[in-house]
Amino acid sequence: METGQLEELGQQLRVDAVRAADAAGSGHPTSSMSAADLGGVLLAHHLRYDFERPGHPGNDRLVFSKGHASPLLYALYRAAGVIDEAELLTFRQDGSPLEGHPTPRLPWVDVATGSLGQGLPVGVGMALAGKRLDRLPYRVWVLCGDSEMAEGSVWEGAAQAAYERLDNLTLIVDVNRLGQRGPTREGWDLGAYARKLGAFGWHTIEVDGHDVAAIDTAFQEAAATTDRPTAVIARTHKGRGVAEVEDQEGFHGKPLPHPERAVEELGGTRSVRIEVAKPSGTPPTTAPAGTTPDRTGPVAAPRYRAGDEVATRDAFGAALAALGSERDDVVALDGEVGDSTRADAFGKAHPDRYFEMYIAEQQLIATAVGMRARGYLPFATTFAAFLTRAHDFIRMAAVSGTGIQLCGSHAGVSIGQDGPSQMGLEDLAMMRAVHGSTVLYPCDANQTARLVPHMAGLPGIGYLRTSRGASPVLYGPDEDFPVGGSRVLRSGDADQVTVIGAGVTVHEALRAADLLAAEGIAVRVIDLYSVKPVDSGTLRQAADATGCLMTVEDHHPEGGIGDAVAEAFADGRPAPRLIRLAVRNMPASATPAEQLHHSGIDAASIAAGVRSLI
Repeated sequence: METGQLEELGQQLRVDAVRAADAAGSGHPTSSMSAADLGGVLLAHHLRYDFERPGHPGNDRLVFSKGHASPLLYALYRAAGVIDEAELLTFRQDGSPLEGHPTPRLPWVDVATGSLGQGLPVGVGMALAGKRLDRLPYRVWVLCGDSEMAEGSVWEGAAQAAYERLDNLTLIVDVNRLGQRGPTREGWDLGAYARKLGAFGWHTIEVDGHDVAAIDTAFQEAAATTDRPTAVIARTHKGRGVAEVEDQEGFHGKPLPHPERAVEELGGTRSVRIEVAKPSGTPPTTAPAGTTPDRTGPVAAPRYRAGDEVATRDAFGAALAALGSERDDVVALDGEVGDSTRADAFGKAHPDRYFEMYIAEQQLIATAVGMRARGYLPFATTFAAFLTRAHDFIRMAAVSGTGIQLCGSHAGVSIGQDGPSQMGLEDLAMMRAVHGSTVLYPCDANQTARLVPHMAGLPGIGYLRTSRGASPVLYGPDEDFPVGGSRVLRSGDADQVTVIGAGVTVHEALRAADLLAAEGIAVRVIDLYSVKPVDSGTLRQAADATGCLMTVEDHHPEGGIGDAVAEAFADGRPAPRLIRLAVRNMPASATPAEQLHHSGIDAASIAAGVRSLI
């Protein structure tokens, strides 16, 4: 397209953003108008995308990190001819796929956006997949706003992208000077952004974001830059083209006050159509991922003997490596603790599919999300405590419907002397609250080894909680542990109380049962390895048989195993007496055994609690 045609396209995109927000009675037209020329030039000259085949592996990826500018994205779709004017005007209406912030309900949207600061880190994951897994020449384009450049996750992504030399990644920064409540930190100082990104190792281009010829040249330069990512830093005006709102405060997140007059000022409605260039070549019949043979050969699934002392984290690492031999779409991501989580076993067996994210937990999860969007099955691992830093990314992954698998190791007070900063005591609550999640907490090595392959088939986000210390192997290597199940380890007609544990507390519950049996007190013991979904049927049977349930968890009382058990009786059934033993103190350094005792969740504490009940 010629310069004049590109300018006309930019005006059309602005008009459509104004009209969509007006039809909805809400939205962010001014934030869309500032980036309209950037989006128009990208669509017309640089994006390579087959809209009829959004799954084409050679398609470029476009991530709207400033997801509130969704009217611009939908206006681009109209210009590309994949939605019509009538659908555009259903923006934000009930049942419309054109949501206030984009989600994968639309086939051309890879990930949900709108929580600012996430687009670049997710784009890094996509670009990494392109360079090291797909080995295809598609580009990843990320449009972000200047306000979100204050987010720490942006700089985690910037550091990782530069370290990985992701020259297939272009960040477009829409510097329109105004945030939600007023001016941004840097205003129109493009050099401030360029200096920061340049210090990380990025190639930077400063440009007038309304000069379509300059934008075109900048995008060409980005595509030609090798060995490092490029940031196109564009000076724009919020509300561009409408004098009443252009570069004016107070109009963020609102329809224009006089939309018909604004459309007239922008030159009226248009119907420019863009024939978007398709990726060259045809899709391969099989994905390039995993075609490089493993250097160490296949890894056998681990098997452990009853009575052996094995940490569940050790079994996780071995099982993940074995799963990687069975499935070449499995990738593992580490937060620089792979020698502790044992994810490094996967790295040794499958080095081409192992990714080190360093101490950057937001980038860890974002990379997993980006790789999942490209068709891979990521397992991301770090200490359970540190996953809390990435909760917003996990939450947004659920909004995207993204099936990533997470493992949190070193959970609970049972890690011992490292102290409370390293103890995951909130992770079960966090992960149970995530929409569509599955939460698993194995107590022995064989159980762990069997649950890892089950995670690969989960439809949503899966979480496996593992322990640092060794524990006795209770189960045989051929036993199965379906998601949503549990195991009754002690039971009899004379049971007076049911003790329910998971992970380390299963072993404490068994020891307590032995102590009590010597005193003539019979208790039922349940291993609740599936914390979500919970085995309501077994719990209800135990309640009917014993009348009293005692939960024991290496976790704070809020949101963990006790709450999971209570929910099994939330449908109006008569609830049994429910006693909860949990970590209610603030731990300090001590041995694992001392920690369990101080928190009142060891065998002696369980036995004492049962005695007091009967």
